[in-house]
Amino acid sequence: MKILITGGGGFLGFRLARTLLARGQLGGKAITGITLLDGAFPSGIKDLDKKKVKAVTGDVSNAGTITSVCTPDTDAVFHLAAVVSGAAEADFDLGMRVNLKGMELLLEQMRRIGTSGNQPPRLVYTSSVAAFGGDLPEVLDDSTIANPQTSYGAQKVIGEYLVTDYSRKGYIDGRSLRLPTIVVRAGKPNAAASSFASSVIREPLNGVISECPVAPQTGVWLLSPGRVVEAFIHAWELPAEAWGSRRWLNLPGITASVAEMVEAMRKLAGDAVAKRVVYKADARIQAIVKTWPARFRTPRALEMGFKPDPDVESVIRAYIADENIRL
Repeated sequence: MKILITGGGGFLGFRLARTLLARGQLGGKAITGITLLDGAFPSGIKDLDKKKVKAVTGDVSNAGTITSVCTPDTDAVFHLAAVVSGAAEADFDLGMRVNLKGMELLLEQMRRIGTSGNQPPRLVYTSSVAAFGGDLPEVLDDSTIANPQTSYGAQKVIGEYLVTDYSRKGYIDGRSLRLPTIVVRAGKPNAAASSFASSVIREPLNGVISECPVAPQTGVWLLSPGRVVEAFIHAWELPAEAWGSRRWLNLPGITASVAEMVEAMRKLAGDAVAKRVVYKADARIQAIVKTWPARFRTPRALEMGFKPDPDVESVIRAYIADENIRL
């Protein structure tokens, strides 16, 4: 079993790689190699098994790079590489190049593998709840039509349609997951408009002031890093017939306002920590975030075995345990 993870140097891609190595198998087959593709890698890359892990520094929108990492002996692809929401909105051309052209190059390479006599790799593609926007119901469900209001959301939805059509044609076996906001992301803030959702927990717990760009009542549909990595693996291991013609899925999550997240942190870490969150409005971030839904019903995902976190406190506890934070 050989695996390719694009965006393998990012927080989720790197965590997925470590989880797969610890499991040792995917779909009942022993993992013999994992290729990580990204523009840069964390220092922890040196701690991974060098006999099984190959880290390639490169551009997902470069055809030669994609051909070199997605080889005919690749069995599984997890496509996590992307220009995140805020950056894709600020730089349209960059978002189109990475999020759309990179996607097209990867799908075409997988198609070539399949039409050359090899079994094409099975694909898990990470989409986003940024697929939704505009005039939305109070609670979204699996029948809610995608209507993105940002460039990032549009690029992700186009990717979903491509995965569905390539799968329909038999070129690949793909499945797309619409991710909630992932909380709590370790490390430093990134250019994602949703970055505040982790910052209001991460920075205060690490003794740093967090400037929140949205109002306290702003709701977030969220999922923990541990749960989303479980979802990636579960999505890959589900048979094609479990997906049918609907190759996309809204992942389950929980809804919490910023105020509720801060209050949960207060219960676990005390008033002094919670007071490190200060509100400083950012109109650009607010304009993006307000287009995103915060409440979902996800019966299909639950029936297929995907799981949300129990509550916000458990999400924060998981981060504290992962990062060995002493309260």
